[in-house]
Amino acid sequence: MENQIKQPLENRKVAFLTLGCKVNSYETEAMEQLFQQASYTIVDFAEQADIYVVNTCTVTNIADRKSRQMLHKAKKLNPDAVVVAVGCYVQAAKDALEADEAIDLVVGNNQKKQIVQLLENYLSDHEENEAVIDIAQDSEYEELAIGSLAEKTRAYMKIQDGCNQFCSYCIIPYTRGRIRSRKKEDILAEVHRLVNKGYKEIVLTGIHLSSYGLDSASVEEYDQAIDQAQHTPLLQIITEISEVDGVERIRLGSLEPRIITDEFVKTLSKNSKFCPHFHLSLQSGCDATLKRMNRKYDTKLFMEKCEQLREHFDRPALTTDVIVGFPGETEEEFGETIQFLKKITFMKTHVFKYSKRQGTRAAAMENQIAESIKHERSETLIELDKKNNHMYLESFIGENEKVLFEERVTIDGKEYMVGHTQRYVKVAVEGEESLVNQIVPVVIDGFASEEVLHAFMNYSK
Repeated sequence: MENQIKQPLENRKVAFLTLGCKVNSYETEAMEQLFQQASYTIVDFAEQADIYVVNTCTVTNIADRKSRQMLHKAKKLNPDAVVVAVGCYVQAAKDALEADEAIDLVVGNNQKKQIVQLLENYLSDHEENEAVIDIAQDSEYEELAIGSLAEKTRAYMKIQDGCNQFCSYCIIPYTRGRIRSRKKEDILAEVHRLVNKGYKEIVLTGIHLSSYGLDSASVEEYDQAIDQAQHTPLLQIITEISEVDGVERIRLGSLEPRIITDEFVKTLSKNSKFCPHFHLSLQSGCDATLKRMNRKYDTKLFMEKCEQLREHFDRPALTTDVIVGFPGETEEEFGETIQFLKKITFMKTHVFKYSKRQGTRAAAMENQIAESIKHERSETLIELDKKNNHMYLESFIGENEKVLFEERVTIDGKEYMVGHTQRYVKVAVEGEESLVNQIVPVVIDGFASEEVLHAFMNYSK
């Protein structure tokens, strides 16, 4: 890099790679725009660049390994490049990454807004090679704003960071810190920018989205706000976003099940822009396992929340996460999870094999489950999910739906325009590129593939 430092900024190429969640994706796009504003040229990660930025993930051991692999791959792409490790894995494994010769600069969470300056400082003296704070002590939300996104129709917008839940298996509270919320005026300003860019759908994301606006609440106040959920800050910001001209759809990321109350659901059901798509992370359908996980609900309460949603919405899309092979999970306990999933019939279940995270309580628990058993249980739930998903999709055949079209794809050798309904059901039609970013009425008439419905344009609507 010594010679490259003398190059004009516009000749410096920077490449990004994102691992992990939608929050990471949002933050990567915000960092890209910071570099663009500083006159750097953004190139694809596979190209030779002067700087590689890898936004890492540490939610599982596999995520750790993938993060390391991609950082090393960057150095192989250009041994003279500056390789920058950013994000959650940095926060969890700072010392190991600093000692890794393939990595030149490490940047933790809540330091991403300074990434350009941190890089410039490193380029100037090659001494300051880390910027990682004690995230547990940081109470400020890091304002990373975006003006446009890689996606052309749906804008993911981060409004919250951190988590106070401390589930026994999860490392995220240690790598993301305590809950911190974005200011309402900054959220609404970004919504206006995105609408002006043509985005029709806003997806609100966060590490623990239900905690939005409850940063200063005590444990008792927090629990009361979540459990009652009449006028939570999250509900208020959804309402205010829906009042912005040009916003046609509002979708939510993962929610705490307890936030689903009659008042909360009634308010949302009256909002024509709100998408009836609820991701409620279950993690286990067994009460004994949920207790070991330190989840704040049992299966009875979870079922009640799903019933409330189905009472106020027609076939809401209910999606979830389930962990198999949690320490101590017996065959009987796993059987309870199977029966619970059959009872609820989620639209989509994301299945994860338990991954031991050092520093969490679950890592020290007895009766760790063999990988072979985790694999068997995972396959069982994946098969159940396919049946539930097919049954849910099949219920829409013959119905009128409105689809926000996103892209052209090839399915079984045939070209289609593909988009999503409000319930996040994927639909394919035979149409032109001009459909992109248009909300169009269609009639569902069958399946284009196992997970995509086929439709034709409903010109009478």
